[in-house]
Amino acid sequence: MIAFVQGPVAALAPDAAVIELGGVGMSVHCAPATLAALRVGERTKLATSLVVREDSLTLYGFADDDERQVFELLQTASGVGPRLAQAMLAVHRPDALRRAVAAGDEKALTAVPGIGKKGAQKLLLELKDRLGAPVGGAAPAAAAGAAGPAPWREQLHTALLGLGYAAREADEAIEAVAPQAEAAGGGAVPPVSTLLRAALQTLNRTR
Repeated sequence: MIAFVQGPVAALAPDAAVIELGGVGMSVHCAPATLAALRVGERTKLATSLVVREDSLTLYGFADDDERQVFELLQTASGVGPRLAQAMLAVHRPDALRRAVAAGDEKALTAVPGIGKKGAQKLLLELKDRLGAPVGGAAPAAAAGAAGPAPWREQLHTALLGLGYAAREADEAIEAVAPQAEAAGGGAVPPVSTLLRAALQTLNRTR
């Protein structure tokens, strides 16, 4: 098992980072929030989980060991592969997932792209005794109202800044993809990786 990778960031993409290890570029798949904290040329350390398939070896990267542990525990539930597990962590922090499972919060799980009502119910049953109790403090007060921007906007803005775009460029790109995001309707959380690709296409057209 590759427990972590450490080295300078050689390149950033919408869904992965390339970390230089002894002259070799290691591609690591990461959620937007993790990518947003990285800068090309700066050293970083990512906790990692290697997913082995018959035709591929894919390395997933995380901000810390807790995220990696939850990523691996989520995959012990039937029907949850690495991509869905990463999508769950892209929408919810580890402790938010623990609280959602402990409280039987279907709505929190259906906010993840790819999880419907029946799937959420099944996951709540299977994960109830696997994720453990929250390890951090109390939940943030973000759920108190809709006064702030939508979560996808914050994640997308942070990701674009992390890729080196100016705040003004990020804001313009977010407005350009807003119709696509809001078309999801029903309060669903848009897949941020998809929106990030669309935003990058918009920025490339304007340069």
